[in-house]
Amino acid sequence: MKLYKLSITSIIVILISVTSCNEDRLEVEPVNRYLSSNFFQTEEQVYEALVAAYDPIGWTMAFGQWIAEVMYGEIRSDNAHAGGDPSDNDQPGWQELDDFRETTNNTVLQPIYRKYYIGIFRSNLVIYSPEITSPVIERYQAEAKFLRAYYHFQLFKHFGPVPVITSILSPDDVSLQRNTMSEVFDAIVSDLEDAIDILPGTLSSNEIGRASRGAAQALLGKAYLYWADLDNDDGSKFDMAAQYLGDVVSSGQYSLVDDYNELFAFGSKNTSESVFEIQKSNLWPSDWGWFEGIEGNGIIQLCGIRGLCSDHPFYKDGWGFMLPTQSLYDSYLADDLYRRDATIISEAELAQTLLDSGITSCNVVVDVTQSNPQDYTGYWQQKYSNFKSYDGNNINGGDPNLTKDANVHAIRYADVLLMLAEALHRGSGTDAEAMTYMDEVRERAAGPGDNTGNFNTAQDIMTQQSWSLLDLIWYERRAELSMEGHRWFDLVRSGRAGSNLFAGDPIREGNYSDTRLWIPISLEETSVAKGLTDYPDPSLFD
Repeated sequence: MKLYKLSITSIIVILISVTSCNEDRLEVEPVNRYLSSNFFQTEEQVYEALVAAYDPIGWTMAFGQWIAEVMYGEIRSDNAHAGGDPSDNDQPGWQELDDFRETTNNTVLQPIYRKYYIGIFRSNLVIYSPEITSPVIERYQAEAKFLRAYYHFQLFKHFGPVPVITSILSPDDVSLQRNTMSEVFDAIVSDLEDAIDILPGTLSSNEIGRASRGAAQALLGKAYLYWADLDNDDGSKFDMAAQYLGDVVSSGQYSLVDDYNELFAFGSKNTSESVFEIQKSNLWPSDWGWFEGIEGNGIIQLCGIRGLCSDHPFYKDGWGFMLPTQSLYDSYLADDLYRRDATIISEAELAQTLLDSGITSCNVVVDVTQSNPQDYTGYWQQKYSNFKSYDGNNINGGDPNLTKDANVHAIRYADVLLMLAEALHRGSGTDAEAMTYMDEVRERAAGPGDNTGNFNTAQDIMTQQSWSLLDLIWYERRAELSMEGHRWFDLVRSGRAGSNLFAGDPIREGNYSDTRLWIPISLEETSVAKGLTDYPDPSLFD
């Protein structure tokens, strides 16, 4: 594009010619249907803004990068490696995060940061801009407060204490600095308390995926759990976590799905276990031209089995990211193979499915030469399986790799039960009550059907393994929630993250330091907002 310089004389001539035009010719209708001066005046307009506020929550890609929390929470931990192609240069930003060698120039950092702050900005518009009031508008604003709390919480989990934004910023408001941990959580708590008072307890069939009272209570309980853990095991905050998580349980709105496998089966969505579920769709023709407009779940293809024989009866090959570690595979107890096999699949198991199906055309089940040799373990995740059933899923066009519509479990009921058990145990609750919630999860883990009297209870496992109740809670969270993005955040909040997790993995063990508990804010952000630091100062946690 050519740039032309205008002299002062030229500018004056242009201004004179403009001001001498017929006045009527300057009074034209605006090109856009709405301007900032005439929006937010109807319930429909506020609803459209609310939809925009929800939108970033579903981005698995943005600004040219994969940014899915599911993958971050696993590959940063001892549960998984980044994977990818043999070069170790496939998605370099994620390879750096996997190996604890990211710098402020890492390509993934700013997209993560921008994603959530875009969500906060849009939420603030819904909260502060409407020019009318009604019960409907109040509900929309309560949903926006839930979203603002969710986005702030996600930012904290990645970056530590971050700037809290509770007003509509202008383009000139760039002098941001980190708030303290208490200020971040105070803002989250305030938003969720307000939301709980207004949000409905149940959602109609056309409201699925929106925030409910139970979702806000669960998120608030989770926020208190994190805050308590990071605030020197504050018992009163554990009690607050137990209160709100207990409200979710006592509501009777949720229950565990009988068969653990069904949670991740093709087409399974919004089950009785769904407290807050990120919705995916194949109705929009997603392609590589608009990353933020992808409505499918990119994790399906990204984390599918790389090099898989095309004649496999159930799965298509994928791009081989988020590879489970041997450590995770070996961590499951002998009575817990049902959950393990729903989470991880091995090369041997893939070969067995071929034999069982009578397929003899696959000379090589998985071509391992296509995979990253540094990260290859012989295992693949299968909670986000690349099912062949997705073929033809791009019903309105678009790239078939991007229109696979499996939802993402942001908060499910089993997570609530385990968090409640932990909050009771670490607060002033009773261990007996905590173990009843643990046993609900353990009974389901034994397989479908009624396993009453036929599974190892929390007390049985504690006795067999010589574990404390807290040991068992940590085990259950790993076994139940692996490959769903929780592991690293659980390790960080509980003070269990450390180089010892990566014994036998010289790269991660050698690169790890306590600074790496959080990822840095990108150079693009700190170069503009001069008050931002790369990493949070320890004083912010006091």
